[in-house]
Amino acid sequence: MRGSMQNEAALAADAYLAWWQLAGVECAVAEAPVNWLRPVTTAVSAPRPAAAATQPAQAKPQDLQAFHQWLESESDHPERRWPARALYPSGQADAPLMIITDMPDIADMDAGALFSDRAGTLFDAMLHAIGLKRADVYIASLFFARAPGGMVEAADIATAAARMRTHVHLARPRRLLLLGDRTIGALGTAIEDGPPHSLRKFNHDGGIVPAVATFHPRLLLGQPAAKAECWRTLQSLIEEARP
Repeated sequence: MRGSMQNEAALAADAYLAWWQLAGVECAVAEAPVNWLRPVTTAVSAPRPAAAATQPAQAKPQDLQAFHQWLESESDHPERRWPARALYPSGQADAPLMIITDMPDIADMDAGALFSDRAGTLFDAMLHAIGLKRADVYIASLFFARAPGGMVEAADIATAAARMRTHVHLARPRRLLLLGDRTIGALGTAIEDGPPHSLRKFNHDGGIVPAVATFHPRLLLGQPAAKAECWRTLQSLIEEARP
């Protein structure tokens, strides 16, 4: 009986102390008296420092040489996040034909140039078929480095596409050739509708340029049957792309 009474007294004491803790009393004895009835004051937060002025957007390069320098020096390009060597565009402004691929292949990274190895041999044959060679054309890629696993985020594709529209404007080619599904997917919205295998208008930052799209050489190596369709597309460039 005595043990039961002691347990009940202990529970009552615990409940009593818990009630005072909920009321804000944290200890029974303190060094200095506390006025528990004082009105609650709201702490005034220190004023926040003024937000830094928004950095003005960097002006776009105004010529092709400045664009090349911007590609090589700007730190905000998506490719800076990838542990791969950079392969920058090659060729001169006002070329009869500008060729755009999606990104360097693994063989390109090893060779240090776009369109290397077997795909490069087929690429040279495609140029020869329309009366051109590499020295005549301007060659660029949407991404100047290869992404890990070749996989790219949608936001990076949109960034590269906008960058390429400026690139085309500054390169001023007479004709444009897009190679591969990913290139066409990124830039296809800038191409106006038209008959298949024919030149269409490509809208860039400074106007329009006739353009055509076809298979990438890497696909043609695995699907030779597609070469006939590719040839029909390239025929639209034969007369107009001659220097």
